[in-house]
Amino acid sequence: NEALAYELAARFYAARGFEEVAHLYLGNARRGYLRWGADGKVRQLDQLHPRLRQDERVAAPTGTIEAPVEHLDLATVIGVSQALSGEIVLEKLIDRIMRAAIEHAGAERGLLIYPQSEELQVDAEATARGEDVAVRVRERSTRTVVALPESLIRYAIRTRETVILDDALSQNSFSTDPYIVQHRARSILCQPLINQGKLIGILYLENDLTPHVFTPDRVTVLKVLASQAAISLENSRLYRDVADREGRIRRLVDANILGICIWNLQGTIVEANDAFLRMLQYGRDDVVSGRLRWTDLTPAEWREQDAGAVAELRSTGTFQPVEREYFRKDGSRMPVLIGGALFEGSGDEGVAFVLDLTERKRAEEAVRELESDFARMNRVSMMGELAASLSHEITQPIASARNNARAALNFLGKRPPDLTEVREALDCVVGDVDRTGNIVDRIREHMKKAPPRKARFDLNEAINEVIMLARSAITKNGVSVQIRLADALLPVQGDRVQLQQVVLNLILNAVEAMASIETGPRELSIRTEQDQTAVLVAVGDSGPGIDPENIERLFESFYTTKSGGTGMGLSICRSIIDAHGGRLWAMPNEPRGAVFQFILHGAERELTNPLQASQRT
Repeated sequence: NEALAYELAARFYAARGFEEVAHLYLGNARRGYLRWGADGKVRQLDQLHPRLRQDERVAAPTGTIEAPVEHLDLATVIGVSQALSGEIVLEKLIDRIMRAAIEHAGAERGLLIYPQSEELQVDAEATARGEDVAVRVRERSTRTVVALPESLIRYAIRTRETVILDDALSQNSFSTDPYIVQHRARSILCQPLINQGKLIGILYLENDLTPHVFTPDRVTVLKVLASQAAISLENSRLYRDVADREGRIRRLVDANILGICIWNLQGTIVEANDAFLRMLQYGRDDVVSGRLRWTDLTPAEWREQDAGAVAELRSTGTFQPVEREYFRKDGSRMPVLIGGALFEGSGDEGVAFVLDLTERKRAEEAVRELESDFARMNRVSMMGELAASLSHEITQPIASARNNARAALNFLGKRPPDLTEVREALDCVVGDVDRTGNIVDRIREHMKKAPPRKARFDLNEAINEVIMLARSAITKNGVSVQIRLADALLPVQGDRVQLQQVVLNLILNAVEAMASIETGPRELSIRTEQDQTAVLVAVGDSGPGIDPENIERLFESFYTTKSGGTGMGLSICRSIIDAHGGRLWAMPNEPRGAVFQFILHGAERELTNPLQASQRT
C-alpha cells in the first residue's frame, strides 16, 4: 500500500510539472516494491523511468552519518523545511542547516560560506563524529583561515550552478585545486543558496572516504533544503540587522546624552527619553496622559518656524537643525538645538533630537563679557599711552580760559567797564570750558565699563574725534597726516566707542611703526569710502611694512612684533569688527609700509576681496 501510494503521488506531481518531487516519490515507490518482492513492478518502473536504476543506493563507509534514502520522503523534506522556517535566531538557524545537510547527504564535512566582496567568509563548519554532528558557528568579526577548494567554490559563486564531483580524485576541471590534491577528497557537492535571484551563500559538503555519495535522490533533497535555507538565512539576517539597529537606537535613547522624542504632526509627543523630560521638567506621566505636546512647548514667536519645519518634513522627510526656544513646565524658557525626521512609511510620525543650549549660551555670554573686558583694558591702555598728549589737549583750553577770564576782569576794572569786551571774553571762557569738557567726556567714554550700544552715527565725525585725541602723539613723532574722508558718507550702525577704539588703535600702531624709521617721510593716511551700502575705512603708513608670511598672524591673540606689546590690540580690533558684521584685514602699502582696512554694513557683499579694496586706494 505504501509503494502504491508513493507511485500515485508521483503521477500526481508529474502531471503538474513537479518532476523532481515526482522522481523522489517514484524512487520511494521502487524501493517499496523491492521490499514487497514485486520484481515485475520494479522492472516496469525501470523501463518507464531509466533514471531510477542509476539511483541505486551506495553503501556508506563506517564513521559517516548517513540517513537511509528510503527515509527521504516528502515528510522528511517538509519536516526539515518547517524546522528551518521556524527558526529566526541566525546562529541556531545555521546550526540546524548544517546538521540537516550532514545527516541527509551522507557527508563527513560541511561548510556554510558567505561571499563577502572578494573574500570567502566561512559562517559555519560541521563535521560528522560517530553518530553525532559537531557544528561550529563562526563570528563574522573573526578572521579564521579554513581549508577549502577555493577554485571550485568561486566557480559555483560565479555560475550559481550546483557542482558535484562524484570522485574528485579522477580527472576533472578542479583536479589541480591545492585543497583537493592535498586532502584527497572523494565526493564533493557545492550548492549555491539563492533567494529571489540573490546569492545568499554556498553550502559545501564533502566525503573523503567514498565516491558517488551524493546521489540524485540526496541532491534533490539538498536542493529543497537549500531553497528553504536561502529564504530562512535571508530572513534571519534581515531580522538580526533590524534588531541590531533597534538595539543601537535604544542604547542612544537610553544613554540620555541628548533629548529624543517621538511625535506626530498633530502636536502630540508619543514617547520621550529621560533627558528630554528632564530638560523640560516634565515627567513620564505627562507623556502617557497626552498632556505633553510640542505645539504647547513652542513660544508664539517661533510658531512660524514650526510651520516651515512641518512643510519641510512633508516635502523632504526631514528638517534641518535649528536653534530656537522651548517653554519649561515652570514657564521659563530654554534655548535648544532641534532637528528631526519622519519615519519611513509613517506619514505623520517621526523622531526629534533636542540639545539643551543653556550652558553654551552662558559660555557665549561669558566670552562676550571677557571680550568686552579685554576691549576696555585695551582702551585704558591706549589712554595711558596718550596721557601726555591728552594732558596737553586739556591744559591748552584751560590756559586759554584762564587768560580770557583775566581779560574779562581787566575789562570790568575799567571806568566805565567795557561790557562788550567782557561778554566776548566770557564767551571765549565758555567755549574753552566746553572744549575741555568734550575732551574729558571722550576720555571717560573710552575708560568706563559699559555694555555695547549700537546706534546710527556719522563715522567721519567719529574719526575726526579720534584724530584729535591722537594729534599730540602724531605731532610728537613728526608724522604728517593726509585725511580724505568721503563726502556725504552713509551713517553706520554700531557702537561708536568700540569703532573709535579700532581706528585709534590702528592710528597709534601706524605712528609707532613710523617712529622706528630714521630716513624717509613719515606719512599717515586716513580715508573713508563708500560703495552703495558699504563703508570702507583705511589707515595707511609709510613705516617698515609687514612680513607677508605674518600678515594673518597679526590678528592672533598674544602675537606681537613690539618689544613691549601684549599682542591683544589687533585681535580685539578684529573681534569688534566681526561683531559688527564686517571684516578687518592688512596688506602692504605702496611704495612702503602697511595699510589696515575694514568694511562695515554689508560691505563684504560689494567688496568681496582685499584686492578690489586696494585698487581703490
